Amino acid sequence: MSDTRMLAAALANRSAHAVLGIVSAVDPSNHAIKVRIQPDNVETGWIPDVGGVQAGNLRVSCPSEPGTHVALLPLEGDGEHLIAIGAVFDTVVTAPVSPSDGQAIQPGTMLIRAGCGAPPTDTNGKVGDVNPQAGWCQIGSDGVILGAGNARLHIAESGISLTIGDVTAAFSANGLKVSGGDIQTDQHSLTQHVHLMGSQTTGGPVG
Repeated sequence: MSDTRMLAAALANRSAHAVLGIVSAVDPSNHAIKVRIQPDNVETGWIPDVGGVQAGNLRVSCPSEPGTHVALLPLEGDGEHLIAIGAVFDTVVTAPVSPSDGQAIQPGTMLIRAGCGAPPTDTNGKVGDVNPQAGWCQIGSDGVILGAGNARLHIAESGISLTIGDVTAAFSANGLKVSGGDIQTDQHSLTQHVHLMGSQTTGGPVG
């Protein structure tokens, strides 16, 4: 009997219990995955990937990537019929840090961050390159922060601020304040517009 068949037979005859595995293939259309069960490294058939899913009038889809470490449960105690209930972090694919302050997310706060680097597809691989232009969303007691690259939108009880590079526009109960840049329409600039009387170009606002 080949080693593969021996491993498959051992897997089929083991007591059904929760196991860990590594995603080896993904079918996004059906939200299904194949997983290499550890430590036997036997690949499952296509199984449901229910981690990060909400199915109903509100639907959420977040397919696992190849290389993702997932937790599997047997359906109705059948060790041959598994379902992936969620992904887990490990020593290679670690939890993301907040782009807002560079710290690990604390209890009571949620971070969704793309571009963290794809998981390695084998045990000797490394996490892929981080994409600094990717989007992220952080929800916590200080409000909601959305970001991508050098752009950031912060919605809080005190107001809304939008920062792009060195320019910040802050909208609060006191009005709109712009620092580090100019306010422009498609025809005029606040600091460099021309008055019809005398055709004089203004300087920056005073007072």
